[in-house]
Amino acid sequence: MSRRVVIIGAGFGGIGAAIELRAHGFTDVTILDAAPGIGGTWLANTYPGAACDVPSHLYSYSFAQRRTWSRLCSPQSEILEYLRAVAREHGVDHLVRPDTKVTATRWDDEARLWRVETEQGDEYTADAVVIATGQLAQPSIPAIPGKDDFAGRSFHSAEWDHEHDLTGRRVAVIGTGASAVQFVPEIAPVVGKLSVFQRTGNWFLPRKNLRYPRSVRALLKVPGVQKVRRWGLKRLYLESLTLSIRHPRTAGPVLRLKSQIFMRHQLRDPEVRRKVWPDYTFGCKRVLFSSYWLPALQRDNVEVVTDSVERVEPEGVRTKDGRLHEVDTIIWGTGFRTTSFMFPMEVIGREGRSLRDEWASGPHAHLGMTVPGFPNLFVMYGPNTNTSGGSIIVYLEAQARYVRTALEEADRRGASAAEVRPEVEAASDAEVQSAFEGTAWQACDSWYRDESGRIITNWPGYMSQYEKATEAIDPDEYVWLAPGEQKVSP
Repeated sequence: MSRRVVIIGAGFGGIGAAIELRAHGFTDVTILDAAPGIGGTWLANTYPGAACDVPSHLYSYSFAQRRTWSRLCSPQSEILEYLRAVAREHGVDHLVRPDTKVTATRWDDEARLWRVETEQGDEYTADAVVIATGQLAQPSIPAIPGKDDFAGRSFHSAEWDHEHDLTGRRVAVIGTGASAVQFVPEIAPVVGKLSVFQRTGNWFLPRKNLRYPRSVRALLKVPGVQKVRRWGLKRLYLESLTLSIRHPRTAGPVLRLKSQIFMRHQLRDPEVRRKVWPDYTFGCKRVLFSSYWLPALQRDNVEVVTDSVERVEPEGVRTKDGRLHEVDTIIWGTGFRTTSFMFPMEVIGREGRSLRDEWASGPHAHLGMTVPGFPNLFVMYGPNTNTSGGSIIVYLEAQARYVRTALEEADRRGASAAEVRPEVEAASDAEVQSAFEGTAWQACDSWYRDESGRIITNWPGYMSQYEKATEAIDPDEYVWLAPGEQKVSP
């Protein structure tokens, strides 16, 4: 097909979309990425211990299964090589134009196409644009006074300074999210003194993640075993976490009890236990998987600091109690700007409307992908498509299929573009928000919410529900822009 598609982002979403489109006859596909190559978050995050917390047999494309994963949840290098290999095998690796940062994408009302602008001054034209930059692409460092005055070395976990030797150093880790939970146990035995600054504790479930023994590796190669295992991981294991979050008074206590037993077993030090024990509903914030984090916090050279950080000084970190924690290295384990999505990229739709303005009261999109006024613009891993208990790859595959069916329908109709009806998108958003009622997600503040408290990152249901909702585009939910016309017509 001659329809031109520009994909922004060369992570799992962008590569998956390119494979889906090419497999169904869309040959004019270009992938732009600001990074030097394929990989997305798995290219950027190279901190010690970086790995996925979702089993690899599910954190992988359904059409490109591997029986050779080294362990249940594979490390960063293995995931990155997998994604690169899949791109090569499906012939989309050469479609990627690395080191190409997109600054704006603008809909041309007269020409009926998108004009994609880059930092280098180049412009790409496209009949459709797929924004696959994800929710975990922009490192977040809080605006703490004095952070630029620190005399030592500081860096974010997603921008790890591998040339900076941590051996024997006094290190401050600010933030105790999913990344810190992985790298702290790795650096704790090496550093001289480690101060971990925690705002709130986390709920944990066990994950040793040891290498598969030979017997397991052999079993996984038996025909049919992989398929059954993937089904079990998807439908029974991971969806059980979503079940506990959706039903905090019934199913929730069961998984919370498992977490409590595990944590009490690991937390032998009563003072550390007091400091790190979570005081909010199980599942309200991201539940973390690690069998090494809590033991690391009880090492003799590790201190958990729960007093809030007031400012950073040249010699270290000053907390609210007035104490100066002298350090020579600060590692920011403070996560990502999850609610920024593709911004600061400018996205200008029909009749000059700005997506930033459309989302001023909070990001929203039909099925997390399409927004009224933005024809043939599709967002992957967009608003309300994150998962608390599943694999994002399942969602990304569903979205790639949906984008493909939308473009096929446009071709069938001879239309230049599809634009979701405003009333459809509004009803879709209202339905998603109402589905959060009574769930654990609403029980506390978290990075799932925007400044108004609205939950804008997560899908409130199960993976299977999202797959069913996105099986194919419903033509009645869209208006179709005819070539050569100035207005959207039914």
